[in-house]
Amino acid sequence: MKICSHCVLNERFPGIKFNRDGICNYCSSAKKKKQPRMGWNKYQEKFMQLISQYKAKGCYDCLVAYSGGKDSTYTLHLLKDKYDLNLLTFSFDNGFQSDGARRNIRNALNNFKVDHWTITPNFEVMKKIFLDAVDTGVHMNKALTRASSICSICITLIRFVGFRLAVDLEIPLVAFGMSPGQASLATGLVKTNARLIRTMQESVFLPLWNRLGDCAKSFFLEERHFRKTEKFPYSVNPLVFTEYKEEKILKIARQYGWEKPDDTDANSTNCLLNSFANQVHIERFGFNPYAYEIAELVRLGCMTREEGLRRLNTDLPQEQIDSAKRKLGLETS
Repeated sequence: MKICSHCVLNERFPGIKFNRDGICNYCSSAKKKKQPRMGWNKYQEKFMQLISQYKAKGCYDCLVAYSGGKDSTYTLHLLKDKYDLNLLTFSFDNGFQSDGARRNIRNALNNFKVDHWTITPNFEVMKKIFLDAVDTGVHMNKALTRASSICSICITLIRFVGFRLAVDLEIPLVAFGMSPGQASLATGLVKTNARLIRTMQESVFLPLWNRLGDCAKSFFLEERHFRKTEKFPYSVNPLVFTEYKEEKILKIARQYGWEKPDDTDANSTNCLLNSFANQVHIERFGFNPYAYEIAELVRLGCMTREEGLRRLNTDLPQEQIDSAKRKLGLETS
């Protein structure tokens, strides 16, 4: 199978083309745009301005989506220790949170000393949503070049739960631990508003509601939220305008009691559904849903090509896949 000589994308990736040197069009385009993380200073300065504007003006300065993974742990470190923000964190237990992730959440929060909420939805609702993602391939669009349908819907729910909490609690900043492979620099700081969030929400919620009914309503904003037009927060992805080196991230995460879980696969540090989600995606589309993220990290110099290929080519743990399928009520192989 042909693989880009610069990144890790293979010939099955949507829209891919190779030049005479074996370099893919995604790498060529990134080079033309001077992709390697230009403009950090502008975003860091803007973030400092927002901190000056909003810090200590309410009960919390920032709401943080905390999965217990290495990236969100490092995000907490930046926001708490570098930027000195008063944080409220929340975790979303989708029913497949690993024991290792739970330990990491507990250990890290004890060391960070921040307030924390755990959102634990009714598993029967999550089960319906995940099975719908498997059956229909929700987000059948550009999003599926970046993540599996299962991960896409889960991340979407977490994002809207965060916006809903922020509007309810009047928290001016909502932070997510997205790596620079998952999110572009343009998403580093985004001022949301009622119209933007409503449009984003309708594109996801309405199709979901048409298929599943009212069971998913509690994850999304209600009409009362959209009337609070002045309360919509900034969405922040600090890792996209911060140096991203995995060795450094792991070293700092360990300082807060975080340990790499031994109960997840090569591309997740918190979720036991990830392997099954990857398998479904690979069988349906022919490429690993982590390929885009890893390719970006390779282009940005955050990961070596060899490490990226190793992660993409590591066998998925069949025991985890079978366990997830049983929990979802699906037949195992």
